[in-house]
Amino acid sequence: MLKKLFAPGNDSALTSLGLLALRLCFGLTMLLHHGLDKLEKFNTLGSGFPDPLGVGHKVSLGLTVFAEVVAAALLAAGLLTRFAALVLAFEMGVAFTQIHKMALGGAMSGEYALVYFGAYLALLFAGAGKISLDKVFFGKSKSGWAKKD
Repeated sequence: MLKKLFAPGNDSALTSLGLLALRLCFGLTMLLHHGLDKLEKFNTLGSGFPDPLGVGHKVSLGLTVFAEVVAAALLAAGLLTRFAALVLAFEMGVAFTQIHKMALGGAMSGEYALVYFGAYLALLFAGAGKISLDKVFFGKSKSGWAKKD
């Protein structure tokens, strides 16, 4: 079942290159510009962090750090890409609807959250492409091992 879920499709070389660019751009930007900052400031952010799901401020921050550090790194590497994209799309969907109140302008604009959401949704549907660790570990072959192109 995991092979079916994470195996890359029969994408062209250019499509796989485009998916790599999308994964690197949105995965590394999330990790480097959002996730690591929250991870470093975890203790100071914890008590005042938004709690849109009602699970507690520190739990909300922990889930956000998981998404923005772990899932973003997995996405950039192309490992468990659809899982990582699902986690990140969920996070950005919550951010856009609950934190930014679907505003596309003004002081609390959620425009970036919506753009990230769209990119993660595209990667959820498209998968990692052939230039990924998903291809190495889950690529289809008759012997059960990832075949090399």
